[in-house]
Amino acid sequence: MTVEERKALIARYADGIGEVEDALAGFPADQLTAHPIPGKWSAREIVHHLGDSETTAAIRLRRVLAEERPVITGYDQELWARRFRYNERDPADAMEAFRAARRITVPLLSGLSESDWKREAWHTESGLYTPEIWLQIYADHAHGHAGQIRRLREALVLR
Repeated sequence: MTVEERKALIARYADGIGEVEDALAGFPADQLTAHPIPGKWSAREIVHHLGDSETTAAIRLRRVLAEERPVITGYDQELWARRFRYNERDPADAMEAFRAARRITVPLLSGLSESDWKREAWHTESGLYTPEIWLQIYADHAHGHAGQIRRLREALVLR
């Protein structure tokens, strides 16, 4: 991956906060727990997922950068959504956790050296895991969920 490609992905990662905020803007508060698309999370569940996933991701990146070949453990996001009752809890703090994780990680990413980008870990579900792989995953993560929130809002209108 070139320096320019990394910079573009870091910018996309940083933009993820605004994407999610824009997707949530005007979402009917009384419909945040609705499931208008069968088998898909509600908007509230997505926000809680982002809070948990992004804070977990921030720690994963730091472990890759600080430890020698750490093992990065996967987790069952559906189990977390149920066990942590995502649809029953206020999403405000989860949204702030998501914002904070991204805000403290952008400067870290921007300051990595070439050798930092090549550090390696092992992910229990996907194998080799580097900061570049991490960035490719998380640069799009929030954008994908913002798209889900938009589709939920559209489905609510069509009901």
